[in-house]
Amino acid sequence: MLRRLVAGLAAIVLVAEAVVLVFVHIVLGRTTANQSMSIAGSDPDVMSKATYGLGAGMGAFLVLCAVLAALAAVRDRAPGGFARVVLVTAAVTHGVLGVLAVVLIGWGAFAATSLILCLLVLTLVLYPAPRAQDGPPQDAPPQDAPPPLGELRPTNP
Repeated sequence: MLRRLVAGLAAIVLVAEAVVLVFVHIVLGRTTANQSMSIAGSDPDVMSKATYGLGAGMGAFLVLCAVLAALAAVRDRAPGGFARVVLVTAAVTHGVLGVLAVVLIGWGAFAATSLILCLLVLTLVLYPAPRAQDGPPQDAPPQDAPPPLGELRPTNP
């Protein structure tokens, strides 16, 4: 029950974060275009379009993370290999952004970023890693291998 709640809450928070970040990038892109700002001779149109593109990319990534977390909550199963990689990437990104947020923005932004980080990590930790369906566990030695020195293996009569 707890892990479904955490994964669902993570999905909701990630969608909200995606909406906020896309909105912020739209405002920044329009401000750059309206002011005709140029940084070191850069073209303002290119800068505003790059800001729109970055906002769309970040929003799409966060929505992908939200969909993967929501699938884990609905299915009540651990995220698969690709989903785990995406969610770990999002968690690491939020950790780095949390450190930058406390320095550049303040403790409120750090708290929000840390909350999202905690939800992502809890989503990954509460669901155990999926195991291979066929064969022995990865760390188990083959059955016909000799036992390591000093270890006795029981024999069947």
